[in-house]
Amino acid sequence: MPDDTIAHVGGRLATGLRDVTTDVAALDGPGFWVAVVTFEGTATCARFADVRRAPLPPAGPWRGPRSAEWTTSLDRRAYTAGVAAIREHIAAGDVYQVNLCRLLSARTKAGARPDLVPLARVLARGNPAPYAATVRLPREGVHVACASPELYLRRSGDIIESGPIKGTGQTAADLLPKDVAENVMIVDLVRNDLGRVARTGSVSVPALCAVEQHPGLVHLVSTVRAELAPGAGWADVLAATFPPGSVSGAPKSSALRVIGELEPVPRGPYCGAVGWVDGDRTEGALAVGIRTFWLSGDRLCFGTGAGITWGSDPEREWAETELKAARLIGLATANGAKEAAGVA
Repeated sequence: MPDDTIAHVGGRLATGLRDVTTDVAALDGPGFWVAVVTFEGTATCARFADVRRAPLPPAGPWRGPRSAEWTTSLDRRAYTAGVAAIREHIAAGDVYQVNLCRLLSARTKAGARPDLVPLARVLARGNPAPYAATVRLPREGVHVACASPELYLRRSGDIIESGPIKGTGQTAADLLPKDVAENVMIVDLVRNDLGRVARTGSVSVPALCAVEQHPGLVHLVSTVRAELAPGAGWADVLAATFPPGSVSGAPKSSALRVIGELEPVPRGPYCGAVGWVDGDRTEGALAVGIRTFWLSGDRLCFGTGAGITWGSDPEREWAETELKAARLIGLATANGAKEAAGVA
């Protein structure tokens, strides 16, 4: 199994690592960069020398854990209790909305060299995603296979755009007024975040609560767009908007405090940012790191969550986390990987 450094983002295969930094200001420098930022704010930015339009590279078969081997950081009882606690915070006026998440993990195969490229190929077949990304940086310990449907930030010149997702169901008929209200709350948050680095009066919402179909479910998706103020770079934009509003809550600072109280483990790359930046062309696209697998030590990890408002039903929110995880975890298990490959 290869252990060299590669990345596959935006349909591009990047090889020939030039340098790595934790300083996001480097994204405004020359060259093609791949970035992975954890929810807690730790950034890994890698610049590559060779970038070309190409599919994922060949890889051996994915040998995933069995379904019974997955554990969760919050079980059903703990998660629904967390929903109830957030509703108490909302009643007290502390927050309007909080994204409550749990991490699933399973031990990797003993003796296997870390590589998620085979899993990324399974995901590409079984769950194609608009912001799919695969990053393998062995020396930095970064191994990520992302099948994100959500745009965190896209930049083209001075235009910056975000595509927050709030509201999930198996079909459009499952979406409730609560989902629309939640989406509008987060759109307001994203508008405010982008407004900190935008030219005055340039923030707009070209699309509000559009229904998008994704494998196995539907989402409500909005678009927020702005023109960057003169001199604003990636470091400024990330400082103003990170972590993404759709996976934190509103007000963001209060929501982050509640998340810290209720979630027992760090999220890591989940709910962070994964994507690419072309400094020479002043372009880039960072996804919200949802529907994302990563390696932490000898464990394969995956996160799932739901946005909690006053209108939330604890059991329904638990069911939403199950729905979001079911297809991806199924693909990552031993039998699921075989099915995606057409073997079983």
